[in-house]
Amino acid sequence: MGVRRDAREAAVQYLYQRELHGDDSDAGLSEFYALRGLSPSARRFCESLLAGWAAHRAEIDEAIRRQARNYEFERLSAVDRNVLRIGCHEVLFSDDVPAAVAINEAIEIAKKFSTAESGKFVNGVLDSIRRSHPRP
Repeated sequence: MGVRRDAREAAVQYLYQRELHGDDSDAGLSEFYALRGLSPSARRFCESLLAGWAAHRAEIDEAIRRQARNYEFERLSAVDRNVLRIGCHEVLFSDDVPAAVAINEAIEIAKKFSTAESGKFVNGVLDSIRRSHPRP
């Protein structure tokens, strides 16, 4: 597995863990990294993903809400919701990652940690976000 894929998976897992425990702080982040065993470069990329998500959290969640037609945001599975959050951050705010790569990575992570149908759902939502927010 590549460094960036490992970091993306870790970011999704960390957001899932925060949501599951109802914890809005980053108090458990160091412990998470110790247990997860990320390489230093994967940890740096994971930290940048989490920081980017935190900086744009409201905008990211709103973009997902607008594009996840016929789905209530709070009723999405926690895994899918957090895969979408990391993928949406990359699509909207990561200039060093092509949107197509970010979407493909999110699809693969969704299929790995959620259901086969989740990959299709994530693809549809993130592609709609990409089309509605073209990059310069």
